[in-house]
Amino acid sequence: MPVSPAEFSAALRRYAAGVGLLTVRDDIDDVGTTVTSVMSVSADPPLVAVGLTADGYPAEVLEAVGSCAVSVLAAGQAILASRFSSAGRPSARHLLEGVPWSRAPHSGAVVLDGGVVGLDCRLDRLVEAGDHVLALLAVEGVPVLHEDAAPLLRLGGRYVDAPGGR
Repeated sequence: MPVSPAEFSAALRRYAAGVGLLTVRDDIDDVGTTVTSVMSVSADPPLVAVGLTADGYPAEVLEAVGSCAVSVLAAGQAILASRFSSAGRPSARHLLEGVPWSRAPHSGAVVLDGGVVGLDCRLDRLVEAGDHVLALLAVEGVPVLHEDAAPLLRLGGRYVDAPGGR
């Protein structure tokens, strides 16, 4: 018997995943969305992968622009994850009002200064995966790295702070 989407979601809620923000700078504005499970794919060349809703605007803009930034959120940044996952959200810059950020050198996308890590990426390719696309991203730079920061996690359908840093 096939697994239902509800059963699948319930099962994977038991898996703790890191939380990040994927941001894209296009000619019109900054676009951003919350992503979970930023996955390391390869060290040589450096590649990561994130899943995006196939028919969503962030995937469309990423494909058109060809570059982005991924900020891995730190403990205490759950409000940002919530802001970027809500429907009908405004520009990424408006959602980050009062939050320190800068532009990634390669992509020009927003990267959080206070996250665990910021990755400046070039889109390698999009792979169709059911109702999502898997974005394979070539890492062009690491403009933010806070080795002592504890990450924000998603577990049981909620955001939780990982204990301590290093």
